[in-house]
This record gives sequence, structure tokens and C-alpha cells, in this order.
Amino acid sequence: MAGKWFDELEVGQVFQHALRRTLTETDNLLFTTMTHNPAQLHLDAEYCKNETEFGGVLINSMFTMGLVVGISVGDTTLGTAVANLSIDEATFPKPLFPGDTIRVETEIIALRESKSRPTQGIVTFEHRAFNQKDELVCKIQRKGLQHKAPKD
Repeated sequence: MAGKWFDELEVGQVFQHALRRTLTETDNLLFTTMTHNPAQLHLDAEYCKNETEFGGVLINSMFTMGLVVGISVGDTTLGTAVANLSIDEATFPKPLFPGDTIRVETEIIALRESKSRPTQGIVTFEHRAFNQKDELVCKIQRKGLQHKAPKD
């Protein structure tokens, strides 16, 4: 089992996820169109070049958020998660563009026993993504319901 049981996690524990990902124009186009997002910022290179401060198409922040959480799964919740409970905060301090590469780290910022489920606990994760220049591009705080280790 790759994920961690609730009892194996500690507040302040940081996971440096080995998986990195270079974002492509195709990733952005597929996600943006599959979610019916017509924003020119994600689809129209000429508009972005001539009408925005960014000079190019931006990676859809909802794709970024999903990818950042997804990269964390193998080290933290694979096979041990019950459910995602909430995303309490998501910030995108710098834009991402096709061709950027991200790396992700996850910190455990809070733990509490479930009041109604004695075999589970609630974990607050903070996921942080950095681009190839080591600039913070995404920070997400979310809560997940996690299994405790099975009793033998």
C-alpha cells in the first residue's frame, strides 16, 4: 500500500513527491474544453498575446489544482483514503504556461480523530506546487478522511 494510514501521519511531516510534470498545450486544451470553459485565457493564443499582460495562453487553474492533488496521491492517500472532504483554500500566486514543469510537496498541517468513525481520521493537507524556476505557482489546503491502520 503506497498511501499512509492516519496513524502514520504527523503534523509538520512533508512529502517531496518524486513525480514531476511538464504541462502541455494539449493538456490545457483538453481539460478546458472537456469542462466547457470558454475563457479565452486558456484557448486563444492571439487574444492572450495581444490583449493580456501574460503574452501567452495560461494553463487552466482547475487543471493545475487537480494535477497537484493527483501527484500527491501515491505518497499520501493511495489505498488509505476514504473521501476528499473539502478544499478550504486554493491560491495561484504565479501563472503557469504550456512548457512549464511543476514539482509538488505536501505538508500535513492538522490531524484529528473522526468523532463518528472510530477507524478513521481527518487530515488537513497543504499541497504546494513550484515551477522549474522554483517559484510557488499553486497552494491548496484540503481535508481528507483517512483510514487508520487495520488492527490485527
